[in-house]
Amino acid sequence: MSRIAIKICGLSTPETLDAAVKHGASHVGFVHFAKSPRHVAAERLTQLAARVPDHVMKVGVVVNADDAAIEMLVQSARLDALQLHGDEAPARLAAIRARFPALKLWKAVPVKTAADIAAAAPYADVADLILFDAKTPDHADLPGGMGLRFDWTLLAEYRASGPWGLSGGLDPANVAEAIRITRAPLVDVSSGVEVKPGMKDVDKIAAFCKAALS
Repeated sequence: MSRIAIKICGLSTPETLDAAVKHGASHVGFVHFAKSPRHVAAERLTQLAARVPDHVMKVGVVVNADDAAIEMLVQSARLDALQLHGDEAPARLAAIRARFPALKLWKAVPVKTAADIAAAAPYADVADLILFDAKTPDHADLPGGMGLRFDWTLLAEYRASGPWGLSGGLDPANVAEAIRITRAPLVDVSSGVEVKPGMKDVDKIAAFCKAALS
């Protein structure tokens, strides 16, 4: 099996960003969504993105963003990929791709049952990567980043038609098990390396990367 890809998401300080890069993250994620405790305003995002070395991919995370917001993020942060974490339809991804052809598109798909995994199929032709995340409660203000996990065995027999990743409830203690069960090529963590919502911990980042890569 090739080296696992690791995305540390919701980074908001130079110290935690540097820790993610130092300990082997292949991707770093910046959330631009005002309701999130991990929200990073455009000017700060630009500053953080400038610290990221070329071999690490910069991923912007948005929820139902319009073209103007996407344009601003792409220009200011020089993003490599855009993670769509709302209820964007395949047609919306196609429209974004047409306007921003150089930008990789990731689509987060909320999962609770096997049917949710099957529902990702329409995105296969328009997304560069499908990210399976735990479905949040209907009343929740956030579409992710709540520390929830789903039944990983639902992905045990998954045969992807393209790149994909696993998110939702991952932490240093369970990521190795999650990789073993799902054989996910990419793992994505946010709340699992925090001391409180929005505050990442450099030691937890180091422990997560070590566990995922071991």
